[in-house]
Amino acid sequence: MHIKKYTTAALILIVLVGWYVYAFITQESMSFEFFGTSLPSFSIALWVVIPMIILYVASVVHMLFYSFLSTLKRRKYEKDYEKIVDAIVDAYLGKKERLNSFKTDRYKLLGTVVDNATIFPIGEFDTDIENKKLRDVLTLINSIRNGEAVELKKYSLLPSNELVIQNERNRYKKGDISAENILGEKSKYDISLRKEVYVDFVKYAPLQAIEKHKDALSKDALFEILSRINADEHTLEASNDSLIALFHDLELDSKEYIEASKKLSKSMLPEQRIKLFELLSNDDEAAMEAYLFTLFDLEMLAPAKEILDISQPNEYMPFKAYSSLRDCGKHFDINLFV
Repeated sequence: MHIKKYTTAALILIVLVGWYVYAFITQESMSFEFFGTSLPSFSIALWVVIPMIILYVASVVHMLFYSFLSTLKRRKYEKDYEKIVDAIVDAYLGKKERLNSFKTDRYKLLGTVVDNATIFPIGEFDTDIENKKLRDVLTLINSIRNGEAVELKKYSLLPSNELVIQNERNRYKKGDISAENILGEKSKYDISLRKEVYVDFVKYAPLQAIEKHKDALSKDALFEILSRINADEHTLEASNDSLIALFHDLELDSKEYIEASKKLSKSMLPEQRIKLFELLSNDDEAAMEAYLFTLFDLEMLAPAKEILDISQPNEYMPFKAYSSLRDCGKHFDINLFV
């Protein structure tokens, strides 16, 4: 019950009771002694309503007290509501470190779940949401997904955040930032984005720049570099020492070494190609099959046979089969055996 309505009803009741006693029961006055003190003489009707007034005051104080407690509880819920909205925003943004403190049990349970989850909106979603924080972040995510570049500074996201990476990727594709900008600022851009950009960068960059940023080297980038060796366009001249340094920065298996040899077969001089894979095979056993492939591909049968003759019986079986066929006068494409 609202205090104003309660007060109005209580006053009406007090007046009616006092009037009824005074008008219909007695108009006499009387006095009381209270702990040896004689109280003034008042009408009996007044003495009747005084306890009612005291009861009214006590009840109002009681209601005010519990109303105050209810207000505090409501404020806790309101604050927790704002915190749960912030937690949902952080979950949408994919923040890693989240620890919100909730005061109410219901929000504490929900908040714990949200703080330990990442929310991925599926497809396009409606941003007609009353809460501004949620509406803004959902609009932002929509924009990034649509290839737009947005401002993310106010959210204090790490460079490794997926939204940050995609947003910087959008900026790169729009030409707002260059590959040199991304590769030159290691602390600002995530390594996954730097490796992605590096693949584009090595398609036209000089060898000195390629080596400068080779911490972003990947297998795809390496094959792009190899495809430029003595190529007709964007020609890249590189010594074996420079190429070996790039190979050593990656862990390639035997098939990948063979693919590298195939890539170089189109433009690299045979002598340099043979020497390159000879040196690689000396440092990495996984490159030996690529060396054998290179020798057979360039019709260097004698040195290839020497390697096969000193190998273990169960080693390089496809190449031994190919060598045996060549000894028998059969000519097959070496690519059929790798």
